[in-house]
Amino acid sequence: MAGRSNRKRGMVVDPWRENLDAGWRQVCQHPMFRRIQNGSIDIDGRLPDDSWAVISPWGTVYYDSKRRGSAEEWAWVFAHLLLHAGFGHLDPRGLQERALEPNAHARTWITASSQPHPVYRAACCAVVDQYLLTLKIGRPPHELPPPPGGSDERGLAVRWWQSSVPEPYRRTEFPDFFVDTAETAGKRDHQSRFAAGIGEAAREALAEAGRDVTRGQAATLRVWDRALNWFVSSYPLLGALAAGMKIVADADLARGWDISIAAVNAEAAEIYINPFASLSGEEWRFVLAHEMLHAALRHGDRAGWRDHYLFNVACDYVVNGWLVEMGVGELPEGLLYDPQLKGLSAEQVYDRIATDMRRLRKIATLRGRGKSDILGEPLPHSHTPGRYLDLDEYYRNALHTGLAYHQSSGRGLLPAGLEQEIRALDQPPLPWDAQLAQWFDEHVPAVEKRRSYARASRRQSATPDIPRPAWARPDESVRLPTFGVVLDTSGSMSEELMGKGLGAIASYALARDVPRARVVCCDAAAHDAGYLPVDEIASRVRVRGRGGTVLQPGIRLLERADDFPADGPILVITDGMIDVLRIRHEHAFLIPAGAALPFRPHGPVFRIR
Repeated sequence: MAGRSNRKRGMVVDPWRENLDAGWRQVCQHPMFRRIQNGSIDIDGRLPDDSWAVISPWGTVYYDSKRRGSAEEWAWVFAHLLLHAGFGHLDPRGLQERALEPNAHARTWITASSQPHPVYRAACCAVVDQYLLTLKIGRPPHELPPPPGGSDERGLAVRWWQSSVPEPYRRTEFPDFFVDTAETAGKRDHQSRFAAGIGEAAREALAEAGRDVTRGQAATLRVWDRALNWFVSSYPLLGALAAGMKIVADADLARGWDISIAAVNAEAAEIYINPFASLSGEEWRFVLAHEMLHAALRHGDRAGWRDHYLFNVACDYVVNGWLVEMGVGELPEGLLYDPQLKGLSAEQVYDRIATDMRRLRKIATLRGRGKSDILGEPLPHSHTPGRYLDLDEYYRNALHTGLAYHQSSGRGLLPAGLEQEIRALDQPPLPWDAQLAQWFDEHVPAVEKRRSYARASRRQSATPDIPRPAWARPDESVRLPTFGVVLDTSGSMSEELMGKGLGAIASYALARDVPRARVVCCDAAAHDAGYLPVDEIASRVRVRGRGGTVLQPGIRLLERADDFPADGPILVITDGMIDVLRIRHEHAFLIPAGAALPFRPHGPVFRIR
């Protein structure tokens, strides 16, 4: 009855219009968009069928009220458009891209109609969508493609210009944003307003998160908490990273684990600090940034076969150099810093300092003398435990988002090594079998085929009178490429590891036209299996031994064999529980994922997953 009465009075409510209004309110109430939104106008069906809304150079959103969507979908659409304004996509200044080659003409990202080029527009939308995913505002009205990779819209546009825009990122021909005119672009500074909105949003979030109520009274933020909050509100490069880290300030924990100033565990996203460390606010900023970069750049996992403490020291030199160069906080007294190591990676610094291990054992990290401040596991404490994270996804997104913030806000240049490591995180590592294929390409040359009239000629039906040469392989008298395999057959080796390794070797050797390979099984002694056809390696190798592990006799057998070439590469398949090997030939190791060799290998190490 009530519904019928309302319809009689002309008060029928359109639920789709309610969804649209609710989505607009959700975006306008967000502090990040308060300053850049300039109202919305209904153009009642005058947009193409596949367009929801557009944004003008003035920041006004024009929407089609005939589109049916949920409030979450409209919120996503409106936030997407306002981010175009905040990221400076409406500003035509600087859209002339310099030529990439000496004789090439400069590229413009604006079409003849003074509107954004489709390639540049697709790159802008891809960057905005990936950033919007981190804000948790609304829900996309369509399925988003996976992250395209790359730093910003300029880098994507250049890459797609040279190839083509991938199908999942192609947008409608009708743009969803329009660039301003060059004459009036400076009067509407959407980027500055957006930056102010980010600061306002960060302050509101920190004010909400910083009010820890204890017995009805708000607790005062401590100096390290204020230092962490500063990154969220004022330092975009590490802001997203700081928002997900937790500080554990427990004096008993610090005393029990000998933490002089600070330590970090990446898995739980926790920074453990000594609350009695007498540092200023600027020094705490430096310490927290130091530990966050340790966690985000995965320094604990990168040590590999190296001494973990010395690699920690090498990473300290590199990270402290970056922070001093960027002017983040103030370097506390006694921390590791050497200007002569500027521009070197952690691995390069390790190679330099590892020659004087006795002296370096006395050097102190943030945790203390002779102790690593990169913890391999979370420390037990009585406070709420930290979150256990998908490390690759979380830290990659946090640093990638921070780098985009830093560059778009004009905060200045970053150290080249830091920017290179952040971009490297965004590129997934090659699988072990692809790395093994590259090693084969480099060290096992393919059989060179040639055309010859000596073999039976081929004729084409179109020209039967013209003899044609056939492909001819080298005769057996020509030395064919080969390689050696030293297979660890000790009792600790699993059959799965041996099967995967031999199968991969056989498949790549066939692809390189290698007819035979020399196989040696080794446990406590070497057992020569001779030359085997590569297509039968995985099935015909007779595993002998299953005793102890001594691989050096197998290496020596191959290197001294008269029928094995002096430049033949050697592939060692082992579980890593071996003694030091001395190999003069080119070589590589195949070991299980998570295993490590007890010595510094001179050849590449492929980890089977």
